[in-house]
Amino acid sequence: MFTRHLRRAFLPLLKEQRNSHGVPFAKNTRAFPIAGRPAPRFVSAEEAVSSIPSGAHIYIHGHAATPTELCDALCDRALSDGYKYNFSHIILSGNVRWGKKELYGKIRSNCLFICGSMRQAVIDGAADYTPVFLVDIPALYYDKIVPVDYALVSVSPPDEHGYCSLGVDVDCTSAAINSAKHIIALVNPSMPRTFGDGTVHSSHFSAMVKTDRLIYHKAVPEQIGEAEQKIGKLIAENLVENGATLQLGIGGIPDSTLASMKNHKDLGIHTEMMCDGILDLLESNVINNQAKAFMPGKNVASFAYGSMRFFQHVNNNPLFHFASCGWTNHQDIIRRNSKMTAINACIEVDLTGQVVSDSIGERFYSGFGGQVDFITNACKGYDGRGKSILAMTSRTEKGRPKIVPTIAQGAGVVCTRAHTHHLVTEYGIASLFGKSVRQRAYELINIAHPDDRESLEKEAFKRMKVMPSREN
Repeated sequence: MFTRHLRRAFLPLLKEQRNSHGVPFAKNTRAFPIAGRPAPRFVSAEEAVSSIPSGAHIYIHGHAATPTELCDALCDRALSDGYKYNFSHIILSGNVRWGKKELYGKIRSNCLFICGSMRQAVIDGAADYTPVFLVDIPALYYDKIVPVDYALVSVSPPDEHGYCSLGVDVDCTSAAINSAKHIIALVNPSMPRTFGDGTVHSSHFSAMVKTDRLIYHKAVPEQIGEAEQKIGKLIAENLVENGATLQLGIGGIPDSTLASMKNHKDLGIHTEMMCDGILDLLESNVINNQAKAFMPGKNVASFAYGSMRFFQHVNNNPLFHFASCGWTNHQDIIRRNSKMTAINACIEVDLTGQVVSDSIGERFYSGFGGQVDFITNACKGYDGRGKSILAMTSRTEKGRPKIVPTIAQGAGVVCTRAHTHHLVTEYGIASLFGKSVRQRAYELINIAHPDDRESLEKEAFKRMKVMPSREN
C-alpha cells in the first residue's frame, strides 16, 4: 500500500524525461521511420478522411498550419452522412465552418484556447472550453485525458529521406501526433521546414493530401494604437535590460515593445510565440541571442505567426528552434534563461492586482495560454534578474475602465495577486511585488485613466477603510 502511494506521489517525476544535464525534453517517436513501411500515396481530402468513423476524437493543427481542406472534408461528411466528430485544438485560422450554427451538434470542439472563430460556439454551448496552462496541454494528450484517435496536421513536403516538418507550429501538436492512433497530413510547399522537435517521418501517415494554398499568415501589419505605442516605449526603456531574454505574448503591445528596442543590445528570444516584430531587430543584430545562458544563438519558440516574409526568414534557418510547449514553457527551462523578461497583455485588473485574461465578465474570450507559465517563472530565473510584466491600455476601445475596484462578475482570474509584479498602462508602471493591498491600490490608481482615478480612490477607501498610499 505504501509503495503504491509513494509511486503515485512521484509519478510526475518518473514520467518526465531529462537528458544528462538534467534538462527536460520532449519524446518524439514519430521522427523515426517505420521499418519497411513506405509513405502513403497522395489522395484527395475526401478519401483521406473517409476512414474516420463517426464519434472519433480528432486533433486539429492550429495557427498558420490549420488544415482547412481536411476539416472541410469532415464538415461535408457531417452534413451529408450525419457523422459526428469531436475536435480538440488551440487557435485556428481560416474559415472554421464548424464554428457556425449549421454544424452545431455534429462537430463539437474542445477549445484549449478560444479563438475568434469558435467564440460564439462556446457562448452558445455548442463547443467546450478547457482552461489549461499551455505547458500542461501535452500532458492532456500523453495521459489520454483528451483522447486523440486521429491527428490532422499540415507539414512541409517530404525530403529525399521521407522526413517532413511540422513547420512553425510544434506547440502541442508534437504531443498530439505522438499520442494519435492515426495521422493524416496536408502537405503544403509553403510550410517552412524548421529545426527542433517538429520532425515527423512520412511512414507514420495514414494518408497524405496535397495543397498549393499558402499557409495562413498576416497579410497586412497589425495597426498599433497611440496608447499601445506609449506602453511599448515605457516597457522597453524602463524594464528591458541589454542582454535580456524575451518572451512576448500576442498583440499590439508586445509588437510595440519590440519596435521600441532598436537601441538595445544582445537581446535573446525564448518564448511560446514568435512574430514579425523580431525581424527588424534580428537584421540589425539587436537580437542575436549571444548573451543567453541557455541555448545561446537560438531563437526558441513553440510556434510562430506572421507575414510570408517572416516565414521565409524562418524556413530552413538553424537560428530558429521550435519545440513542444511542454518544453519551452517548462519551469526549469524558463528559469535557465538569463534576464528572462516576460511581457504579456491582459484584459482587466482589480485594485489588489488580480488579473483577468481569458474572459470578459461571464463571457469566455480566449484562454490561459502561456501567460502564467512565464509570469510565474521569469521572475524566478536562476540568475535572479528576471522580470514578469503585464500590460494593457487603461480603457477599452469603448471607454470602459480596465483598472477596476473589483473584477467583473463571472470573470476568471488568470494571474493571482501574488503573480503580479509589474503592470503597465500608457500612464506608467505599477510595481506591485511585495506591496500591501493599500500600496497596490495606490500604484494602480496612478496608472489608471485620469478620469477614473477619483472614483477608484473612493472605492478603494470604501473597501479598505483607509486611503491608498505608497507609505507602509
